Amino acid sequence: MTDTSCLWEIVMEGILIWLLVGGIAGWLAGLIVKGGGQGIVINIVVGIVGAVIGGWLFGQLGVAIGTGIINSIITAVIGAVILLLIIGLIRGKG
Repeated sequence: MTDTSCLWEIVMEGILIWLLVGGIAGWLAGLIVKGGGQGIVINIVVGIVGAVIGGWLFGQLGVAIGTGIINSIITAVIGAVILLLIIGLIRGKG
């Protein structure tokens, strides 16, 4: 295995994990926030953006929930719920 193919596998694995965490987080946030679920693609986008929001918010608050995929999903769900609530307020559903 060459260095390039090994790097490619690492990158692809990272992308797949982002998609998995985003999909799960977006789906869970859609269940928590009524009317939030919009399909797999939107769930993934909401989950990934939620992960960014949750990571930023926890960093600002000095909260560290650890590492690992479960903690990443928890962080992403919290951020995605916040995102969906803000979107709901903007749309007038809140």
